This record gives sequence, C-alpha cells and structure tokens, in this order.
Amino acid sequence: MTPTTSGGRDATTELRQAHDVLAEPYAERLATLLDEMPLERGILAAFCDLVREAADARGAGAPTVGDVGCGTGRLAAYLLNRGIGVRGLDLSPEMVRVARREQPGLDVQVCDLRALPFGDGELDGAICWYSLMYLSPQDRPGAFAELARVVRHGGYVATAWKVGDDSARRGGESLGLGIGFDIWWLSQGELTRRFEEAGFAVAFWGGRPADPVEQQPQGYLIARRSSI
Repeated sequence: MTPTTSGGRDATTELRQAHDVLAEPYAERLATLLDEMPLERGILAAFCDLVREAADARGAGAPTVGDVGCGTGRLAAYLLNRGIGVRGLDLSPEMVRVARREQPGLDVQVCDLRALPFGDGELDGAICWYSLMYLSPQDRPGAFAELARVVRHGGYVATAWKVGDDSARRGGESLGLGIGFDIWWLSQGELTRRFEEAGFAVAFWGGRPADPVEQQPQGYLIARRSSI
C-alpha cells in the first residue's frame, strides 16, 4: 500500500507514529470511558442486536465483526459480552501491543484500513469507531470498498466520528507530545454518500452536541450491506 502524502509529508507513517505515542496515554485515560457513555453503549448494543439477528436469520453461529481501528481494544469486552466475536485491527503496532495486554486473548493485528486481511464476505459486520475520520478524500473510495468486500451481504457497519464540514485539520499537536496528523471532521452527508457508493444503505444515524471538553459534535451511523 502506497502511503498517502500531504504537503510533502508521509501521512500514513505520521499517523502510525503518532498513535504509537498515544497508545499508553489512551490505555490510561480511555479504559473506562465507555462505562461513562450510555448513549454510545446504546448505539453499540443496537449494532450488536442487528448483527446477531442477521446471523440468526441465515442459521449461522455466533457472528464475528472487525473492530477496525481498535486502538487499545477498549470496545472489545463490551462486544464480547454481547455475544459478538471480535477481530481487532489497528495501524499502530503500539496500539496493537497495548490491546493484547489490556484484552488478553483478543485476536488483534496490525493492519491498514485500505487493505483488510479478510476474505470476501468473511465478517458479519465491522466497527469503525472514530477511525474513518483519518481517511483522506482520495483514500475513501478504496477504504469503503474494502469494508463492502469483507462484510457479508446483509451485514452491518457502525461508525462514530467528529462532525464537521469535511475540511482537513491537524490533530495531536496541542497535546505537547511532539506529534501531529491529518484528521477530517466529516459531515453526515459525506459519510452517507461514501457508504451508499460502496453498496450500503444507512439504517440509523444520530448525533449529540459537544460536551464541554469537546470542540465539535459527535455523530453515529449504522449502515447495512446490500442483501444481494
């Protein structure tokens, strides 16, 4: 996979290295964050119910989803407790190392969203929790096509993101850790268009205002892979 470049920078390497630095701080600060967010738990619960119902309808066993951009694996326990098998993926080797430590036994590996290590239709669904917002516009068609390739027909993808006007920003620089990376605060319309072009239909979308410590509203979307 040829890395995306931005302003002469290797944006993929920059993103990977930044999240290597962020792995331990994320493990410390975000480990219990989901416990404090009933709205996000509710959306993830709805996703799990949809994925299980689709698996039951075709007479399959327990469904498996890819946690694409899993970070420290903080969502894995919640998904596993709801009967969903999880295969974690992250661009950052340090995030993967920490995820294996924090979630013993979790199937997790280093991977680029633009080249997923699954066969066609191998997954019942995918979680992209704050991971699609790092895709440049030129990388989005291929990445969304990869999601459509690996999620079986009738399966689901759930995503959370920072809502904005689709313009690029720099993330990480304000943390004082010597890191920086490109990030896009995406509009609902942009995400909807990308999913639909890849062969998904939006099943749910919603959002919430920014919390006092946040700079922007947060969005949530669940899309269903076409059934044929």
